[in-house]
Amino acid sequence: MAQPGPIMSMTQYLGARFVAMMLGLFPVNANLKSARDIGSLLYAIDKKHRRRAIENLSASFPEMPREQVEAVAERSMQHFIELVMDILFTTRMINIENWHQYVRLNGLGESLRVMLRGQGAIVLTGHYGNWEILGYTLATLGFETYSIARPIDNPLIDSWLLGVRERRGQIILSKRGVTTTALDVLNKKGVLGFIADQNAGPKGMFVPFFGRLASTYKSIGLLAIQNDVPVIVGYARRREDRFSFDIGVQDVIYPEDWKNYPRDQYTDELHYLTARYTKGIEDFVRADPTQYLWIHRRWKTRPKGEVEGSVKGVG
Repeated sequence: MAQPGPIMSMTQYLGARFVAMMLGLFPVNANLKSARDIGSLLYAIDKKHRRRAIENLSASFPEMPREQVEAVAERSMQHFIELVMDILFTTRMINIENWHQYVRLNGLGESLRVMLRGQGAIVLTGHYGNWEILGYTLATLGFETYSIARPIDNPLIDSWLLGVRERRGQIILSKRGVTTTALDVLNKKGVLGFIADQNAGPKGMFVPFFGRLASTYKSIGLLAIQNDVPVIVGYARRREDRFSFDIGVQDVIYPEDWKNYPRDQYTDELHYLTARYTKGIEDFVRADPTQYLWIHRRWKTRPKGEVEGSVKGVG
């Protein structure tokens, strides 16, 4: 999408800042309630995204009754609007003194030891829960993390939100004019973050995701293999309907794992690693599917010559 012109950019930016200022007059959990109401309204009037969410859910959970599918789809859209609200309040709510009031760490011992070794690591998550709070909390705790993110089309809003996201030390590599690359981060033994469930188009690697092949970027696995760094699959899951989260780790994949991959199930190291971290994302989504972005076009690209049911490497 093309960037808006300077007048439109300024209009959108001032509108966004005004809305953020007005929301700041109310408690965050009251705003989250309003966000859920907005999400329900969008679910009712946005036929296109409602249909996509229902289709994705029905294919991913074929045993789920239609009534439940629709309820999960609506809650998912509510959750997406809650996420926008979270971003506006994160810097106000979380700091080094009080982060534990809003974030609970679950089973992070092994992954924290990996990051503290100073030998480099890749941290992955999906469009699930509050993926922004994951990197922000790590940065608040003193872990210098670098995240890959697509710039927002409006450069003024992009710069504003980048300032919010980088307030505690997280570095977003999408920033215009940035010179640091993902390879630079790993060469310096840093921690690199990705949202790893994006459709990668026809050149991606097709691996199973909820029983269907999904095109997945090869670059993440290639970076891990070439730099011999572990891959941590984590999530930030909302607790109840409040500004409160569980941060956990679903899987930690070490270089020796892909070097000894099962030859009868996978074509090579990259196929194994990509399929395994995608399975990790699927597993934490299954724990609470209402927090996944089901309007996301994860299965948009189909492999050539696809045969229904031929899914290799489910493991």
